[in-house]
Amino acid sequence: MLKTGSELMKQEIIDSQIKFKVSDVMKKKGFSKNKLCVKAGLRFETVQGYYKGNISRIDLYVLSQLCRVLECKIEDLIEYIPEKESVN
Repeated sequence: MLKTGSELMKQEIIDSQIKFKVSDVMKKKGFSKNKLCVKAGLRFETVQGYYKGNISRIDLYVLSQLCRVLECKIEDLIEYIPEKESVN
């Protein structure tokens, strides 16, 4: 049976993903979500989304503020995990 476009997209999302490591960096640097909000000038809901990895679109301004305040690089905050090769 052929898969529909939405089924294929869901499979791609399962096979490869973006991992957010904001919470790891925050813990390492001693930042609470509230402290990061104040220092970066971001809404709590925004920081919470990046902390939990519950965002659908990455905002470059937010990412730059997180890097500035946490004194880190983008790759410290997000990681691309490629899909595993399937064996047919």
